[in-house]
Amino acid sequence: MTFNITYEQAGKTVLSFLKSNLKISSSALSALKRDPIGIMVNGSHVTVRYVLKENDLLIINEIDLPDESNEAILPVNIPIDIIFENDDIMLIDKPPHMPTHPSHGHTDDTLANAVAFMYKSKEVPFVFRPIGRLDRNTSGISLIAKHIISASFMYYARQKKLINKKYLAILSGRVESDGDYHIIDTYMKRQEESIIVRCVGYAEDPDASRAITQWRLLYANDDISIVEAIPITGRTHQLRVHFAHIGHPILGDDVYGTPSNIIPRHALHAAFLSLPIPYGDKTEDYLSPPPADMISAAKHFGCDLEEIFKNRFNR
Repeated sequence: MTFNITYEQAGKTVLSFLKSNLKISSSALSALKRDPIGIMVNGSHVTVRYVLKENDLLIINEIDLPDESNEAILPVNIPIDIIFENDDIMLIDKPPHMPTHPSHGHTDDTLANAVAFMYKSKEVPFVFRPIGRLDRNTSGISLIAKHIISASFMYYARQKKLINKKYLAILSGRVESDGDYHIIDTYMKRQEESIIVRCVGYAEDPDASRAITQWRLLYANDDISIVEAIPITGRTHQLRVHFAHIGHPILGDDVYGTPSNIIPRHALHAAFLSLPIPYGDKTEDYLSPPPADMISAAKHFGCDLEEIFKNRFNR
């Protein structure tokens, strides 16, 4: 990436520029220092102590070094729907039943495998950098940083709560609500003797963390409720645990509710993402309409999910 240094930027060290403009992390800075062409000014390698001058041409090499690539992730030609892509990030509409990372029993069917194939086809080193992670059975927008510099910026944005997500969920049973926004505010912890399962706990419990969810009702009948949910905090399984906690588990959730013969997974979809585009203050919003299995499940109970999403889900 190339920067033509302005009058206002002149006088800063490269280090100051990288921290203030790119929000660079310590790990990204270390990678640039290791790279012989990591930081160049006017065609010559410089250190981070170099003082920038007006009209300097600063070039930062964002391409990962070959020895840093994720060679253990098998490239697999899996079709994926890219919502948005530029030189820095990708937004992928992850389908249900697809894990984000490889794990035992899932070595060639993950989002990482699909992205690895894309990188291999372009013959560039591959490092998988998801910003956040959706559960295997949660569908919707997944944010991927394409290199270490953009990853630094997006991690900064997430830490500063500049990245905002909204989910669409089908809950079991009728939720009695006025349609205004409401808050679920609890503590959550890992359930004893389980690596994966979480539960509601108390502030004094060891390893308990506060979990806050904002939600509002979009539609309800005697069988299901459609809600818009915003995780203010980002705890593992937070939305699934919170809706089960108020007595309305997500439809099809076989861990925190009961399996369903209407939909073979929990009916949860990451439908909206707002984020700053690297490397500035401009924010963009992106949508992922409800997937076919959730539309079909809602229709089974007499609900037009597409219409509700179009007219009631807040963008």
